[in-house]
Amino acid sequence: MTLKLYNSLSRKKETFIPVEKGKIKMYVCGMTVYSDAHIGHARTYLAFDVIRRYLEYIGYNVTYVQNITDVDDKIIAAASKEGVDPIKYSERFADRCLNDLDDLGIRKANLYPKASETIPDMIVMIQQILDRGFGYVADGDVYFSVEKFKDYGKLSGQNIDEMRVGTRIEPGEKKHSPFDFALWKQAKPGEPSWESPWGKGRPGWHIECSTMSSKYLGLPFDIHGGGMDLRFPHHENEIVQAEAATGKQFAMYWMHIGLLTVNGEKMSKSLGNIVNAKDLMKEWNPEVIRMFFAQAHYRSPPDFSQKALENTQKGLERIYRLKEKLEEPSKADIEMDENNLTEAEKKYLTTINEFKQQFEQAMDDDFNTPKAFAVIFDFVNKSNRFLENNEQVDAALCRHSLELLLKLGDTLTLFQPRKIQQDGTVLLEKLQKLILKYDKEIETKSIEEIIKTLIGIREEARKQKEWEKADGIRNELQNLGFELQDTIKGPVWKKK
Repeated sequence: MTLKLYNSLSRKKETFIPVEKGKIKMYVCGMTVYSDAHIGHARTYLAFDVIRRYLEYIGYNVTYVQNITDVDDKIIAAASKEGVDPIKYSERFADRCLNDLDDLGIRKANLYPKASETIPDMIVMIQQILDRGFGYVADGDVYFSVEKFKDYGKLSGQNIDEMRVGTRIEPGEKKHSPFDFALWKQAKPGEPSWESPWGKGRPGWHIECSTMSSKYLGLPFDIHGGGMDLRFPHHENEIVQAEAATGKQFAMYWMHIGLLTVNGEKMSKSLGNIVNAKDLMKEWNPEVIRMFFAQAHYRSPPDFSQKALENTQKGLERIYRLKEKLEEPSKADIEMDENNLTEAEKKYLTTINEFKQQFEQAMDDDFNTPKAFAVIFDFVNKSNRFLENNEQVDAALCRHSLELLLKLGDTLTLFQPRKIQQDGTVLLEKLQKLILKYDKEIETKSIEEIIKTLIGIREEARKQKEWEKADGIRNELQNLGFELQDTIKGPVWKKK
């Protein structure tokens, strides 16, 4: 099946054809770094991580650029409250935000260009816009003349004639039309500024993405993405700036991520329901958080709640339980010979290979992750049934099944080591609380002894088929940064 994706520009699914064979250039609008990363950021960048992973899974070489907005009104206001330099302030939060995404297990982009480092390139693009007659200078400010670009609104569906009703220029504004937007803003006291042909100032918000994507990916590039809230006016303005300046098509495909709700309500500061990623990871394993977001189609609006995370964790436990069952017989290092398989094993081999095809069909249909996860869970159910009905299973077949499960799961961001490092004293306290949870007192204060004792409790729970208790111990150890592996010689653990 050929990959099809929904193009926001055409408002329909299209067969994906890259600009350059075998390569994909993708630009995603990054964070404005004035506060910590929150679950809305996690939603967007996890979705594009899955998209990128699948594009690589089917053989593309992906170049992924994600900008950092470090020059902005919100940054200036926040820095002013602290009495610090806005660039230094944004640098601190850029590091914090990217570290949070890293701790979540979201893969890094190939490049994170900053607005403050690309000012000369923005000035060049603004001058090109002026030279081609699509902008004008007004007392130190520079504006884009929207009505001179005939295709304005082609991404968002906005109609200038309809927009005109009730619009007006506010007193003190320098622009010629209420639709026009700033390319360059005249310097104000206390704000960061740079020299330009129009005087000292700083760039408008929209010009940075037009410039950085064009600079690092060339025009046209394959995929431009971001949250649904950026479609208008940000992405619409990006298009007209780049195409007015260069005369070339900007991006071939536009992808927009559905916005997150929290317990059925829009996430906003006014409602006080913004959840920082850092705080959420103190309570939940990042893998649970990733799986929650990955299970939702990227264009849908998932509803975040504690109950949703609990349900996700139960599903993740089912997947890991199968992984553990397949790991033990998979230790044998032998090649699979289909001629030596029983009829039941041959049938199972055919079944799991069909799962691979079904998974790819789901992802080829506009990255349909809900269907892809349905395939994973069908894989789990049928594999469990096969293993229960067949005591002696070919080891190489188990390894083949395990490798497929890991490969498909990795595309959906599963099976990644947790990256958060914890202070030894804090870690010991958490382990002591954990062992008390399972009604076991222990005199030693050694981390190693506590873990060994917890593994013993888990092994006994598995013998008694108390799967919820066994899974709970494994998951909580995993949350603390320890990985358990079940081997022929017994369970072993290691620090991630």
